[in-house]
Amino acid sequence: MPRNSPRQKALISGWTKVAHTTTSSNSVESHLAGARTGGHDTPTVLVTGATGFLGSHVAKVLAGSGADLRLLVRPTSDLRNVNALKADRAIGDLRDAASLKKAMSGCEFVFHVAADYRLWTKNKADAQEMYRSNVEGTRSLIQAAKEAGVRRVVYTSSVATMGFQSDGSTADEESPVSLADMIGHYKRSKFMAEQVALEAGRSGADVVVVNPSTPVGEQDVKPTPTGRIILDFLRKKFPAYVDTGLNLVDATACAQGHVTALERGRSGERYILGGENLTLQQILQKLAAITGIPAPTVKLPYAVALGFSVLDTTFTGYVMRREPRATIDAVRMGRKKMFVSSAKAERELDWTIVPVDGALRRAAEWFQANGYVH
Repeated sequence: MPRNSPRQKALISGWTKVAHTTTSSNSVESHLAGARTGGHDTPTVLVTGATGFLGSHVAKVLAGSGADLRLLVRPTSDLRNVNALKADRAIGDLRDAASLKKAMSGCEFVFHVAADYRLWTKNKADAQEMYRSNVEGTRSLIQAAKEAGVRRVVYTSSVATMGFQSDGSTADEESPVSLADMIGHYKRSKFMAEQVALEAGRSGADVVVVNPSTPVGEQDVKPTPTGRIILDFLRKKFPAYVDTGLNLVDATACAQGHVTALERGRSGERYILGGENLTLQQILQKLAAITGIPAPTVKLPYAVALGFSVLDTTFTGYVMRREPRATIDAVRMGRKKMFVSSAKAERELDWTIVPVDGALRRAAEWFQANGYVH
């Protein structure tokens, strides 16, 4: 769906039409059948994680749709991604349930995009904080939304929670998977948080889950692990590649898919928002075509990559106390190609897969324009 399309702009006066296809008795349509709260036509929408990469795209799409935005931000948040947005800011933290209740007051919809997204934690206490944010934070947010009378929560999960096979076959929402299949604290915490959201959606709360694949595009300020792949390539620090694969999705399209999930998704269901299934070699070749920087031609055996990750995690992580470039969990994850199908979203959300080349170009140009390449 094009940016600021007529359909998105129609949301300014037509939010009462959302979720007309839901079968839940607690659907958005039934919630909005009565008069608007606050005496205005546009809803107040809370977005968590708007200062981050994907969350900033979701907030931008919502702003273009005419929503009254409220953004949950931490006192220490980097605000570069939201400074240009017309939005109220609520100071809070996923680990502080009282701040979530306060931020939720008067909101009609919530997009919960925030997460502690790291593939390496320093110690047990650091890992526990990830579970507090991702799992207990999601539980607290959904409870706060219920108490505040929020019409619908759209929860951003990840395709990391899907069941991937070693043969590289394509996974979808029905692929068998369990907590035991999750590698590392991030994937385990997201799997557990997703179960909280799905159970809430099947037990009376109106919660829709979306599973973005691997978003790419501009405004990746941190950057994310995928952004670091692009950045390392731009810095010419990618001498070899491993035999792995990802599904890349345009971050802007993915954000638009969040809004469509609000409109059309079924409570208690999850929807993969994916793009192109590509090997790492293909991704690097696309970046080479965009930038003119040669792609690496050396394929690194898995055992060598794992050995390097052990050394990097030990020295950089535990000795130097800095995040390693290649974590053990990341290399272990990479042994299975994370290829997915978005067929369910195509059927139910009118999702359309778009080529990722434009998003890769925007990401490269943004990193270069904002001083990341040196």
